[in-house]
Amino acid sequence: MKIYTKTGDAGETGLFGGGRVAKDDALVDAYGEVDELNATLGLARTSPLPADLDHLLQRIQDQLFTVGAVLATPPHTKAAAHIPELHPEWVEEMERHIDRYEEELPKMTHFILPGGAPAAAALHLSRTVCRRAERRVVTLLREDKAPPAVAMYLNRLSDLLFVVARLVNFRAGLPDVKWIPEKPTK
Repeated sequence: MKIYTKTGDAGETGLFGGGRVAKDDALVDAYGEVDELNATLGLARTSPLPADLDHLLQRIQDQLFTVGAVLATPPHTKAAAHIPELHPEWVEEMERHIDRYEEELPKMTHFILPGGAPAAAALHLSRTVCRRAERRVVTLLREDKAPPAVAMYLNRLSDLLFVVARLVNFRAGLPDVKWIPEKPTK
């Protein structure tokens, strides 16, 4: 099978299960953001990470493929029956990780700038891409073109990524990069 099909040369793409939409359609934009998020997590995983966090991020990457598939597949098509489902326990699992990791971390007393260890900085980038994906999905929610579970998943994931970025720095012996606002000059 060739990687190129030439069917998108005029600015349209096919949805899984049928139908074609413009490549700048809000739906394509949303699952494209999820794909970018997945790629940033892959980048973060190229840096040294504790095994438990690397395993967690790989699991999230697998889940994000499901999120993208759900967004790319029109509901009520034959193909939709073959797409894995989003599981509510994924959000619950993320909440358990957040709670456990926050117990390990020092209390946050300042706003934090992205940075520190390369993996932590990459995870902060992933967090911002996750927030952008969430915003795209919210647009689809208003039009009933995405399930609410996708927005909930992305919302909780961005929280988890923030905590995991902090945890990577903490376990590496690096402090959070605190935001210190400049004082106004007269």
